[in-house]
Formats: sequence, structure tokens, C-alpha cells
Amino acid sequence: MSSHTADAHVIDPAGGCPHALNARLRSQGAVAEVVLPGGVPGAVVLGHDALKEFLSHPDVAKDARHFPGLHDGTVPPEWPLRVFANAQGMHTADDADHRRLRSLVGNAFTARQVERLRPRVEELTAGLLDDLDAAAAASPDGVADLRAHFALPLPMSVICELLGVDREHRGRLHHLSNTVIVSTDTTPAEVMAAVRELVALMGTIAAARRAAPGDDLTSALIAARDGDGDRLSEAELIGTMRLMLVAGHETTLNLISNAVRALCTHRDQLALVREGKASWSDVVEETLRWDGPVSWFPFRYPTRDVSVAGTVIPRGTPVLAGYTAAGRDASAYGPGADGFDITRRNGRNLSFGHGAHYCVGAPLARLEAGIALERLFDRFPDLDLAVPDAELPYQRSFIGNSVQTLPVRLA
Repeated sequence: MSSHTADAHVIDPAGGCPHALNARLRSQGAVAEVVLPGGVPGAVVLGHDALKEFLSHPDVAKDARHFPGLHDGTVPPEWPLRVFANAQGMHTADDADHRRLRSLVGNAFTARQVERLRPRVEELTAGLLDDLDAAAAASPDGVADLRAHFALPLPMSVICELLGVDREHRGRLHHLSNTVIVSTDTTPAEVMAAVRELVALMGTIAAARRAAPGDDLTSALIAARDGDGDRLSEAELIGTMRLMLVAGHETTLNLISNAVRALCTHRDQLALVREGKASWSDVVEETLRWDGPVSWFPFRYPTRDVSVAGTVIPRGTPVLAGYTAAGRDASAYGPGADGFDITRRNGRNLSFGHGAHYCVGAPLARLEAGIALERLFDRFPDLDLAVPDAELPYQRSFIGNSVQTLPVRLA
């Protein structure tokens, strides 16, 4: 793999549905050369087994000090994806630093702690279903946007309550996180302005919790930072809060949206759940595999030349994790990998990652999505898409994988 060859795939910052592209690239090998926006050479790992190996490889790091191009002038200062490399938090830390940061937040996301949130998630879900019903009733054609009225506010409310974020900040936080993290076709100036505002807003939230600590994760992080235990720097505190906020709602928003789309376009699968032949957990797991919420996620960097599935990825290459590609890899899931089948028993998917950086919030995302889907279809058994799935506008991103809006009819 060279600096980049003529046949390297040039990534479209506007993204779109990833599955046809994934299939084409995967047919040529488990690892592909890419040109990242801004003309920066990189790679994406697309095969299931190759990605599993890469994500837990001892010679692959998350810290951007292992990305020489970021520091030697070859990558311009205004590079739009710098925000991923420069972020500070457990998702860009390695080894002891990573373990220290992860242990501070990990206690909030154990299976036991997450299960304690179930009554609150159920309560929020019931209220939002009322809101969705009201939005559809108020619409002249009986159509409501399920993303805006249900799939977004549920995980956003849960993660903001966990972090101790006051209600008035939530709409702005979603807008900023979407600009910074999800939309990869925004201009560098827009991204940097949003980063500055997001960091400032996180600082405001942290200051409020420092002045009036509560029973929330931000207060706990501040206590750990200011106490005699493990210390978080201000940048680590803000970075960790930002990670929790963005990962805590954008991904679950997409997971719920994609599951609803899958069930509406595969009514036979919905019938299996109705008949007790499959569970809502099966729906969640198959959606994670078949149409995961994150497509190509940045970045990891080999600390030496690393061979993955017979392809050498040179030291310092920025590498994307191709989660949606791995999810439909026939070598892992059989010849029916392109099909949506909730009775599938092919082992756990990689949509929450693998290895030391496995998503700490996975139990919460699974809980939220399972409750959301069960209550949604119990309340509105005839819910269906108001627009054919193929005509829904896709997120303008190669990182996030979902649609921008999800218009539905409830009956």
C-alpha cells in the first residue's frame, strides 16, 4: 500500500448509502486504499475477520501522535477531519491512559447500572410516543418525522440526564455534534466554528456541575478530577463529556431509525416478533449487523507496518474501521449476508467495535433501542414509511449511516 495509488477509492464527503460501495470494495479485498477528504491518503478495513483482527492488533494505536502527516506539515491545518484526530478522551488514548479514562466512565455503563435506567427509559419512551402521535395528528397528511419526534429525543434525553445537562442546551448540542461528527460535507470553517462552540458549551455545562454537583456523570468526572484519585485534565474532561454526548445519542438515533426502516420494508420479520418466534433483541442485533449506525469510523494508526488479511498498511496511515462493510461480509455471515434475517445465529457483530475500545455504552444503546422498538410497534402496529425507503434522503456523511428524516404514518 503506497502513499496512494491511482486506483485508491476517493471518499465522497457527502456519503450516502454505503452498501453498494462496500460490496464493490470488499470484492477486491478486505483492506482498501482510500483518499480521505482533503487529498489525505488512508485506508479502510472492510472484511469482518480483518476488522476484528485490526481493532485488537497490539501494533495499532488511537493516539494521533502516531499519525506523522498531522504534525509534519503534509496535512493542512484546516483539514476537516482533524477534529477526530485532535479530540482528547478515552477514544483517542492508548494503554494506561485509556484504561484510566475508561475506568472513570465505565462504572456508569455496567449491565447493572444500565438496567437501573430501564424505568426511566420506559417513561421517556411513553411520553415521546404521545408526542409522535400528536405530531402526526397535527399534520395535514397524518405524517410525522420519527427521527425528530422519537428516535432522536429518546437517547438525547437519556444521555443528557446521565451527564447532568440542562434541557435548554439539548437542541443546540445535537446540532453542533451533528455538524462536527456526523456531517462530513461541511466546510472546514463550519467545522472549526462548531468545535469551538461545542467545547465552550461543554465548559459551561461542566462549570454548572462544578458549582452545583449532582448525581450525574459529569459531577462524578469532576470529583475524580479534583479529588485525590485519577486526575482528568480540563481537555480530557471536556473530551470525555463530548464523546459521551455524541456517541450516546447519534448512534442510537441511527440504530432505532434503521431498525424501523428494516422492519417496515421486511414485514415478514416484524411478524416473527409479533408471533413470538423472535425477540426485539434479535431485531436490534440484526440491524446492527445489516445496517449499522456507523459506517466508516476514523481513526486508528499502525505504529509499525502491519499486515492485515495479506495487505500491508504502512506505519502512520490513518485507517477507518468499515463497520457497515464488515456487517455484510459473506465470508463471516454466509451467502445470505445481504438479507435482513432476525433469526440469524452467526455470532456477535462488530458494530460496537472489538477489543480494548469496545463501546462502553453498548448495553445502554441495546436497552434503549429494544424498549423503543417494542413500545413503538405495540402502540402503532400498522406504522409504515410514508415515503419509499429508497427515496429517503441519506445522511450527508461517510461516518454516520442513516437517513436525514424518517416520515411515517402511524396507522
